[in-house]
Amino acid sequence: MFYFVFLCFNCTKKKKDCVSIKTPPFDGTIFIDPDIITSKDPSAFLKLKYFGKDTRIMYDRRVEDWVTIKPYLFLASYDDSLQIEIQVNPEFGNDLEAKIQAEKFAPIIGHLPNELRKDVETVWIHKGLKPFGGGNNNLLIHTGWSSKYYESQGILEETFIHEASHTSLDNYHAMHPNWIKAQNKDCGFISTYAQENPKREDISESYLSYFAIRYKKDRISKTLKDSIEKTIPNRIQYFDSMNFKMHPVY
Repeated sequence: MFYFVFLCFNCTKKKKDCVSIKTPPFDGTIFIDPDIITSKDPSAFLKLKYFGKDTRIMYDRRVEDWVTIKPYLFLASYDDSLQIEIQVNPEFGNDLEAKIQAEKFAPIIGHLPNELRKDVETVWIHKGLKPFGGGNNNLLIHTGWSSKYYESQGILEETFIHEASHTSLDNYHAMHPNWIKAQNKDCGFISTYAQENPKREDISESYLSYFAIRYKKDRISKTLKDSIEKTIPNRIQYFDSMNFKMHPVY
């Protein structure tokens, strides 16, 4: 209900300011192109260190609740001095199997620019067919969903951009007056998902599109680039003004 009220408030405002409200060009932006980031791109990842098991509180979407367990713990270090504690659910059986998971995802997270990793303190890795999540200074991974949906479509890296935007951008920008102003000036949203959840999803949905046209435009079609630039020009200008730290991307 909260998001419904928020959306209708903005729609009322837009009717006054806009000649027409644009129809979102996409359902969700993680699907727009699988090659925005690839495994061949630079990664800031340096090394992984295992340091045993200990009690941690983790969120598990299979039960839609917080769980207190003793995961296998790894410290992932990156070449811009950032570090992330990777917590692997004990259901993986032993430290070697847990290490396989940590070694798989830590370098992929290293593809993300510094700005998206700066607030990521932990990564939670569980089994199960549930979507990823971001926020809480964390990235949430369910490996069954990863392999069946994200990896099979080639959009694992793009999904991490979306979720890390929740973790490292939302708190600073989602309710900033200049962001709200950009939303209103654009008279529309980049995706249906953002339009239906303007406070919660617009930053993440818009940032991935912005990242594509600013840093990987040689990998996307001119049609896709033009569609993004036409739909969210004021959001693009907002992101441009932030001077985000982009290592190792740029």
